[in-house]
Amino acid sequence: MSATSQYDAILIVGFGGPTGPEEVRPFLDNVLRGRPVPKERYEEVVRHYEQIGDRSPYNEVATRISHGLKAELARAGAANIPVFLGMRNWKPYLADTIAEMASRGARRALGFVLAAHRSEASWDRYIHAVSEARAKAGASAPEVDYVPAWHDHPLFIEAAASGARDALARLGSDQHQAQVVFTAHSIPVAMAAASPYVEQITESSRLVAGALGIKSWTLVFQSRSGSPREPWLEPDIGDAIRKLSGKPVVVVPIGFVVDNVEVVYDLDIAAASVAREAGVKMQRAATVGEHPLFVKMIAAVVRAHLGA
Repeated sequence: MSATSQYDAILIVGFGGPTGPEEVRPFLDNVLRGRPVPKERYEEVVRHYEQIGDRSPYNEVATRISHGLKAELARAGAANIPVFLGMRNWKPYLADTIAEMASRGARRALGFVLAAHRSEASWDRYIHAVSEARAKAGASAPEVDYVPAWHDHPLFIEAAASGARDALARLGSDQHQAQVVFTAHSIPVAMAAASPYVEQITESSRLVAGALGIKSWTLVFQSRSGSPREPWLEPDIGDAIRKLSGKPVVVVPIGFVVDNVEVVYDLDIAAASVAREAGVKMQRAATVGEHPLFVKMIAAVVRAHLGA
């Protein structure tokens, strides 16, 4: 760490996920706290977890990202700055992480939220959760600043493009006729209108398409869970796949940084089933997750603020 750096810790902020069957319902209770979700929808999501092994890969991948970041910073000469991981909805909870940071003497941390595109759901709620954790820790809690938007960072774009290239390659000779479909979590239209969410997702998709050398691509949305009376972002991924009329497709989950139930169930099981029924050969690109280029991107963004 540079002697002139104003930061003495890095905080990676994630969503969290259950790591075993006994954690699924408590995790969902955390996620849905205060939201009037019908019991039928709750049980439907429980069944989704059952079909993906009663667990989410999120926490393991997020942990490896934080370890990879630590290693990248060490290689860059910033080995002395600690990297902490805190989750909104599961262990390690942000409150526990902030308390640990305070106990270790951290006074000012640089925060990195594991969400590329900003809206009330994908940004503000994380910031609020950190603020709540700091309030719980009291006067000893470190201040937390955040890195600027990185949805268009060249290393993020190349990491996403790398996953898309691998998915195209798995189509073999069909890759030359494939449609590339970028997907992100749907949110209410009103929420989207109050944020740069759609603009940022569109920009990320455009840049990845450029890195792939393709001119024709589609942006769709998935995993809506709100009232049917409230308009959410469309088109839905299932509807988009049905309209391909048998044309091969590569689905790029540009709106998801780390695999979770919306990726492993909603894409690998639900969307894949729609594709089979429609006679569409489908491949899903990997999320950027622990891709070396994505970890390098986090390190580069962090180092720009550390002066390292």
